[in-house]
Amino acid sequence: MRQGRARVLRSAPDQKEPSMPQNCSCDEHGAAEARFQGLLESAPDAMVIVDDTGTVQLVNAQTEAVFGYCREELLGRPVEILVPRRFRGQHPAHRRDYAGNKQVRPMGAGLELYGLHKDGHEFPVEISLSPLETADGLLFSAAVRDVGERKAAERRISELAALVESSQDAILAHTLEGRITYWNAAARRLYGYTAEDVVGRHVSLLAPPSCKAEVGVLLDRLSRGEKVEHFETLRVTNTGALLDVDVTLWPTRDARGTVISACAIVRDISERKRAEAELTRLYEQQRHVALTLQRSLMGTPPDVPGLHYASRYLPATQGAGVGGDWFDLVPLGGGQVGVLIGDVMGRGLEAAAVMGQLRSAANALARTGMPPRQLMQALDTIVADLPDQLVTCSYLVIDPDAGQMAICSAGHLPPLLAAPDHRVGPIPVPVSVPLGVGDIPHQQVVVDVPPGSTLALYTDGLVETPATDIEQQITALASELSRSFASTGDLEAAADRALAALLPDAAGHNDDVTLLLVRLPPAPLAWACTELPSEPCAAADGRRFLTVTLAAWNCSEALDDARLLTSEVLTNAICHASGPIQLRVRRGEGELTVEVTDRSPQPPQPRLAEAGDESGRGLLLVDTLADSWGTRPVAPGKTIWFTLRLTSADRSGCAGSSRECDR
Repeated sequence: MRQGRARVLRSAPDQKEPSMPQNCSCDEHGAAEARFQGLLESAPDAMVIVDDTGTVQLVNAQTEAVFGYCREELLGRPVEILVPRRFRGQHPAHRRDYAGNKQVRPMGAGLELYGLHKDGHEFPVEISLSPLETADGLLFSAAVRDVGERKAAERRISELAALVESSQDAILAHTLEGRITYWNAAARRLYGYTAEDVVGRHVSLLAPPSCKAEVGVLLDRLSRGEKVEHFETLRVTNTGALLDVDVTLWPTRDARGTVISACAIVRDISERKRAEAELTRLYEQQRHVALTLQRSLMGTPPDVPGLHYASRYLPATQGAGVGGDWFDLVPLGGGQVGVLIGDVMGRGLEAAAVMGQLRSAANALARTGMPPRQLMQALDTIVADLPDQLVTCSYLVIDPDAGQMAICSAGHLPPLLAAPDHRVGPIPVPVSVPLGVGDIPHQQVVVDVPPGSTLALYTDGLVETPATDIEQQITALASELSRSFASTGDLEAAADRALAALLPDAAGHNDDVTLLLVRLPPAPLAWACTELPSEPCAAADGRRFLTVTLAAWNCSEALDDARLLTSEVLTNAICHASGPIQLRVRRGEGELTVEVTDRSPQPPQPRLAEAGDESGRGLLLVDTLADSWGTRPVAPGKTIWFTLRLTSADRSGCAGSSRECDR
């Protein structure tokens, strides 16, 4: 490109220079010609001067830059060399029209045509024609401007304008003072105002009265160059109705980067809000169904005489909500009680359904008197048949009279033991792998539990948080329970305080939480036992021992049934098991329990006796007269037990004594 070069204008070969007006001196003529040539050369557009035949007489440097020719290649040539072939036939007619009436067919000044570059490519040009009267005749001066870039920019602007106008989002522009300057069709549909209604008015027209001040704050932020997203201020239609909208505003800048105005995109999100509300309603409905199912499957543990407990279950507040936490209390007879707690990994209805299956199975297995380790092995087999399931579980069998507890844990966090002096610490129990891993034996230990102690069992949702070490959380739980028991000793209050301390954000936990506090009786209950030989006289000896014991406890009203059932159970042990036989009598809160332990692991089998049979009715009598009865395995045999409910007189008259076992 050779723009801006100054060079002397030359005429076409063998042609005269354009004559200046007559009546001028030679000096004046030369000076005028120099001024003319200087003006022509400094023109910003390509200047082409032709005669009435269309022959190029003069060109300037800008013509060379625009068309790619040097001027020697143009002077004396037909001007059609600069015009695409498809337009060349029209040029003579244009010149004649202009020479005759100063009009160009079909357009006047500002005619838009195409130029032809030396390399053959076409480009849009804008031509302005002017007559030039000389002594040698009429010449035509054409100012040719390359408008390719401008046309491309105009096309981009047109495309952008069409895009903006066809947008489904409302788009409006406004000054930094808030005066609306642009309003597209979507804005008209959304707000009900036409462009004529709002252009020039303040944008606060679209804000509720209570939010007018917010508009000023938004304008200040925009003037500082901030982009503002997710606002709902501009939501009032021409009828006063309120829209659900999402508004994004951003500043527009000039070439120097100065903020000069702002633009807003307003998206109607009413359908999305309705869909979200419907999804929320459906989610809450499903969550309610799942919670109802989960609580139904979890059930309510039975009341165990002499045993007090407090429990808390909180479903997760995020995600699927319900999970697979469960706990259970299982009366085992003779004052013993089984305590179960478990956690199915995962959440949702599937986890709750698995929890229901395992809780039912564990409860049924525990009621057989199965020891903790054996129960864990049985549950492990059940979980192994469930696809892709892992479960943590802990089972405890508490014997308050002996002051001992057998415990087995399959991947579950160790329980805490709060002694009567309020010291709280974890129970030293080996924790094996979760249920479902398979082929790894679970370990059982027996630990001492002082009378009046409190057990705290929990799931990991209570102590496992992303920001805190789990050991620290367990220590914090122990400290909080110790303070609670020292201050009031109330289990319900202690449970509430523990949850408040470990879960300060009750609405933000992402796992379900279970806490179970179990308090053993504060002192041993009245009990007595004796050891009998496996001989026929054992039944009579056992009846006498029971009579003396109940008389000492002033429990006479239960004596007849107790003597009859004890005699039947002892006779069964004498007939079907080996000795020695232990007879144990225990008085609880409102009930009397009798236990007979022998050396045979074979459980008793009730049967229907024929009319002439002299035996076979013992267990049927037990099942008919006892309030409850059962059997549980012990080393090295089994224990058969039954309970009788005490009358009010018996409960008030029974002494709270205990005796050592007679040998």
